[in-house]
Amino acid sequence: MTDNFTYTLEAQDGRARAGRFTTPHGELLTPVFAPVGTAATVKALTPAQVEDLGASLVLANTYHLYLRPGDELVARMGGVHEFMQWHGPMLTDSGGFQVFSLGENSKITDEGVTFRSHIDGSTHHFTPERAVHIQENLGADIIMAFDECSDPYDRAYSQRAMQRTHAWLERCLEAKTRPDQALFGIVQGGIHPDLRAESAAFVASMDTPGIAIGGLSVGETKDEMHATLEIVDPLLPENKPRYLMGVGTPEDLVNSVYRGIDIFDCVLPTRLGRNHAAMLRRGGRLNLKNATFAADPNPIDETCTCYTCRTFTRAYLRHLISAKEMLSATLLSIHNLHTLIQLTQDMRASIQAGTFEEDFEPMLVKGKA
Repeated sequence: MTDNFTYTLEAQDGRARAGRFTTPHGELLTPVFAPVGTAATVKALTPAQVEDLGASLVLANTYHLYLRPGDELVARMGGVHEFMQWHGPMLTDSGGFQVFSLGENSKITDEGVTFRSHIDGSTHHFTPERAVHIQENLGADIIMAFDECSDPYDRAYSQRAMQRTHAWLERCLEAKTRPDQALFGIVQGGIHPDLRAESAAFVASMDTPGIAIGGLSVGETKDEMHATLEIVDPLLPENKPRYLMGVGTPEDLVNSVYRGIDIFDCVLPTRLGRNHAAMLRRGGRLNLKNATFAADPNPIDETCTCYTCRTFTRAYLRHLISAKEMLSATLLSIHNLHTLIQLTQDMRASIQAGTFEEDFEPMLVKGKA
């Protein structure tokens, strides 16, 4: 670990944690939810709007920025912070998930992955060293080791992918040169308890500034996700932040914080915003394209304090959707992101007050956490 990154566990209520993670671009007060800016933009929102929502961390995507406009160009423009004019902490993933999910006809070896661009079919090759180099060009505060995400139910594949992920983490650490970036190792292993335990122990032993948990929310059941988190949680160091990749419903955030998770990101809130849906804090969503909202004078949620709910009716939002106005995506994305950001802030306050389980009881699916 470098002096640029420190994590302080400030309070704990059960397994739920409230902490503080310092980065070169500011502090993260955890639990924290990061809006996703895949191509160096949080879709439908300006950086100022994202900041006004209370967001402190934004994620950008290595695979997409490598392909377009290119990481070398982003570096010449001053790095991703300057390029997109986001001046708070930034996280980039390694591109591993996209290489496997979007890259056509991917060929995986111990050396790396050869894949075809989903944009133009051109051939590219990622290695752990290449993934680190691209992320160093992008310049995010938190970067991810290159990993392989497997079918969670295929044990043989999950074991091979886990072993490859561990070897790649060692190579990423060797390749990393910038002290102003925190490289997180990633725990893999599908839904298989022994593999997850082995992976958690290995990644913890590498003493990275934080630890990510990958390969969840990829088709497994909620009970299986919860069980996996319960296996991993006691094996991870208390003095490092834990990042659960790609998880972003209110229910999942509450139940993951209950099981020791600190950092989240997900495309879901803005994707739902572009597809006419509003998140509800207690779970579920409203499809505002529905004709039942055509003359509804109420806000999305009377208890919500976001700009959208303070200002507009369901009827107006439904009108924008019916008229195919771009503003509908902006207003719904503002509401959805506010819902998750406010939720993490409220969870932090409850943990500090020692009332987390009491405050969030209706949303908890309890196991042995």
